[in-house]
Amino acid sequence: MRLRRWLAACAAVAVVAAMPGAAASGATAGTRDEPYRPQIHFSPERNWMNDPNGLVWHQGEWHLFYQHNPEGVQWGNMSWGHAVSRDLFHWEELPVALPYSADEHIFSGSIVVDKRNTAGFGRPGAPAMVAVYTSAYPATGIQAQSLAYSTDRGRTWTKYAGNPVLDLGSREFRDPKVFWDAEAGYWVMAIVLATEHKVRFYRSNDLKAWTHLSDFGPANATGGVWEVPDLFEVPVDGDPQRTKWVLVVNLNPGAVAGGSGAQYFVGDWDGTTFTADNVVTGEPEPPAGTLFADFDSDYAGWTVENDPTLGPGPFGTAPYPGTVPGQQLVSGFRGRSLVNSFLGFDTPKGRMVSPEFTLDQDFVNLLVGGGAHPHLPGTTTEFVPEGAETVLDFELPHGRTYEEAGWTATGGLRGRTPVVGPARSERGHVGDKLLTTFYEADTTTGTLTSPAFPIDRNHLSVLVGAGGHVGGGARTVVELLVDGEVVRTGTGNFSGFVNWRSWDVAEYRGRDAQLRIVDEHTGGWGHLLVDHLIATDEPVLPRSVETAVNLVVDGEVVRTATGKDSERLDWVAWDVRELAGRRAHLEINDFNSGGWGHLLVDHVMFADRPAQSELERYDWVDHGKDYYAAVSYNGVPGGERVLIGWLNNWQYAGAIPTSPWRGAMALPREFGLATIDGELRLVQRPVSQIRRLRGAGGAYTLRDAAVESGVRDLPAAADGTVLEIEAEFELRDADRFGLHVRGGDGERTVIGYDAAAQRLYVDRTRSGDVGFSPLFPGVHSGPLSVDGDRVRMTIYVDRSSVEVFGGAGQTTITDQIFPAPDSDQTRLFAEGGEVLVRSLTIRPLRSVWR
Repeated sequence: MRLRRWLAACAAVAVVAAMPGAAASGATAGTRDEPYRPQIHFSPERNWMNDPNGLVWHQGEWHLFYQHNPEGVQWGNMSWGHAVSRDLFHWEELPVALPYSADEHIFSGSIVVDKRNTAGFGRPGAPAMVAVYTSAYPATGIQAQSLAYSTDRGRTWTKYAGNPVLDLGSREFRDPKVFWDAEAGYWVMAIVLATEHKVRFYRSNDLKAWTHLSDFGPANATGGVWEVPDLFEVPVDGDPQRTKWVLVVNLNPGAVAGGSGAQYFVGDWDGTTFTADNVVTGEPEPPAGTLFADFDSDYAGWTVENDPTLGPGPFGTAPYPGTVPGQQLVSGFRGRSLVNSFLGFDTPKGRMVSPEFTLDQDFVNLLVGGGAHPHLPGTTTEFVPEGAETVLDFELPHGRTYEEAGWTATGGLRGRTPVVGPARSERGHVGDKLLTTFYEADTTTGTLTSPAFPIDRNHLSVLVGAGGHVGGGARTVVELLVDGEVVRTGTGNFSGFVNWRSWDVAEYRGRDAQLRIVDEHTGGWGHLLVDHLIATDEPVLPRSVETAVNLVVDGEVVRTATGKDSERLDWVAWDVRELAGRRAHLEINDFNSGGWGHLLVDHVMFADRPAQSELERYDWVDHGKDYYAAVSYNGVPGGERVLIGWLNNWQYAGAIPTSPWRGAMALPREFGLATIDGELRLVQRPVSQIRRLRGAGGAYTLRDAAVESGVRDLPAAADGTVLEIEAEFELRDADRFGLHVRGGDGERTVIGYDAAAQRLYVDRTRSGDVGFSPLFPGVHSGPLSVDGDRVRMTIYVDRSSVEVFGGAGQTTITDQIFPAPDSDQTRLFAEGGEVLVRSLTIRPLRSVWR
C-alpha cells in the first residue's frame, strides 16, 4: 500500500489469539473482549492492520497475512502480520512474517505454493511457499516487486538475494497477485499501475524473470487510485463446465459509497489478455426535466461571496471553462463551463446562493464533484464568536520561548517558540502565530503546560488541529487541568486545519486552571496544532469546513451533497416529494482550505425521475462503505473461490474508536457468478464454516406475521450483539421495511428495503459513536430486484459491524458500527404501509476468541 495513504488514514497492528485449545501467544486476561472487539471477524490483538495479503491454503491451514504496523495503532512501518486457521474463523496469531526495515517497507502482495519448484527454493516433496510482494523504498519512494520464501509452513521467511525481480522505477506500481495458469503453463501476475488506472499482466516460468503480456484499463470507476487487483475463474450458475473470469480492482477514493471500495469486471482470459464484458461507455444521461442552472456563461441571479482577502477565488466572477491551471483534469461536466472553486487553489473560501424557486417536481438532479467534506449540522461560518474573551494566545515576540512566557515544557518541546502560520484561511488560526509540536519530522514528543488562569465564564474553547490520537498509549491531546487533575480533553482532526473544541466548565467557575498540550506520538499526524483559548458564556460551535451544495428550505438544510475527492463530476439525485410546493434555494459552500478543499457543480435540473449516478452504472463487489482490498485465496481444495476484504475505509480508518487495535477483516466469502435479470452478476455468501458458530441455545423464529407501519418489538430472545439473521419479506404496501439491530438508548442500525427504488440499504446515522469523522454517518444502498413478491436478506451482526447479503448474494452491504455495549435490541419496522414477514430466524453466534 502506498506511503501516501497516511494522509487519508492512520492506525495499528497485531499479535495473538488462539484456535480452540491453543494458548494465544502473548495474550493477556480478557484479550479480544473489548467493547468494539469483533467476535466473529479476525482482528489483531493490538496495533494497526489493513489489507489482507498472501492468502493461501497450504497443508490444512488457511494463512492470513496482512498489512501491519508492529509498533502502533496508526498506519506506518508496513510489515506482513500473520495468522493461521483450520476453519477460517478460529485464528492463531503468529509472529510478524516480513518485518519492515529502514530501507524497505513491505507493501501488499500474494503467496503461491511452488509445487513444481520452478523458483528452486524448495526440494522434491517439500515445495516452498513463495511471497511476491511490493518493496517500498523510503529513500526514493520507488515501488518494486520482490520475493521471499518459506520451507517451514510460513513460520520463517528468507528474502531472495536477487530482489527486486521487477522494477519499473515507478512510485505507483504495486500489489502483485500471482497464480499458476494451468492451461498456459506459466505463472501470471496481475499488478496495478495505480495512478494510470491500469492492471498490468506479466508471465514468468520461475517467479524471478517476468515478461509483460498486456494491460487492462482505464475502465469504469477511475476516481481514485487502482489497487490490489485479483483475476480468477469461477463457474456460472454453479456449472463447473461453464466458467467466466472475474477481475476485482480495488479503488481509493471514488467508490460508490464514498472513499474506498472494490469494483469487478466479468470477462475472458486467454492466457495473455483479459477482455471484459461489462465495461460501461458513454456519459450517463439525466432524465428529461426543467433546467435551473447550466453555468455555461454566467452566474445569472446567483449571489457570489468570494474571500475578499485572496484575489478572485474561489468562484471568480463567472463559471470556469473546465480545469484550472495546476488542477487535475476536471471531467463529467456538461457544456462549456461549470462552478469550480479551485480558483486560487484550495485556500480561498466562499459561498454562492441561488435565486429562490418552488419545488414542484419530484427530484432535484445535479452534477457534483470535488472534495469530500460534507455539511454538518451545528457548525458555523463565524470565525471568532462575538464577545469572546481571549485567555491564551501565541502571539509571542519573535524568538521568545514558551518557558519565557511562563509555560512549563518537557521533552523535545523545551525551548520551542510559536511559529508563523500560513494564510489564516488555510489553517484557521487567529492572528499570525500558532503552536505546533511538529519538529524533527514528527519524532518530537513532550508536554507544554500553561500558566494558571481563572475560569470566570461558563465555556472555554480552543482551536486544535492535526493529530487525533486519544487511545493506544501514544496520545496527541489538549487537556484542561484544575488543581492538577485533567477535567476536560480535546484532540485534533487528522487535518492541518484547526477548529474549535468547546468545553462546558460552569462547575469550575471561580477556580484556576491550566492548559496542557500532550504529544506522545511519533507516527503519521503525530503532532498538534493549537491556538487561541477563549472564554464565552455560550458554547462555541465548530466552524464549517464543508465543500457542499445544500438545498435550503425555511433556513434549514434539508438536502446536501459533497464530492468524492475526485475531479470527476457525477450525478446526485435528491428526492424532494415530501417538500412539494415549498420555496427553496441552493447554497454552494466552499469553507475548506485543506486537501481537496474545493467543489465542482454543474447542470442543476428539476425532474420527475432521479438521475442515475455514473458510479451506480458500474459493478461493485460491495455497496457498503467498509469493504476494501478484497483478494482471493490461492490453492483452495475443491477449487472454491474464497475472498477476504479489509473491513474499513481509508477516509476514517485511523480515527475509528477502537483500542488497542485498529482494523478487522470482513467475513470470508465464497464468490460465484449467477444469471440474474438476464445478466451475469457476482454472487457472494459467507463460507459454510460460519454455521459452526451458531450458539447452542435455540433460535428465535417468526412466521407469517404482518408488520404495520411503525416499529414492532420482538422478544428478548431476538436480541443480541453477535447474531445471524435470515429474513424473508412479502411485499404488501409498505414503502420501506426491514430490521433495526443493535438498538438501545437513541441508537439503532437500520437494515431495510426501499420498495419503490428496489434498493437494499443500511442506515448507520444513529448507530452509536458516529462523531469521529464527518464521513462516517450515512445511508449506503445497492440495487436489489424483487424475486416475485419476496425480498430475502441474511445479516451478520457483530460488535462493530453489520454485513448484509441480499437476495441470492448479488447485493452486499458491509458497514462498521460503534454502538454502546448494551445496545442489543432487534426490532422489525415498516414505513408507509404493511409488510408480511414470511420467515425470520435469529441465531446467536459464538465468539471465535473463547
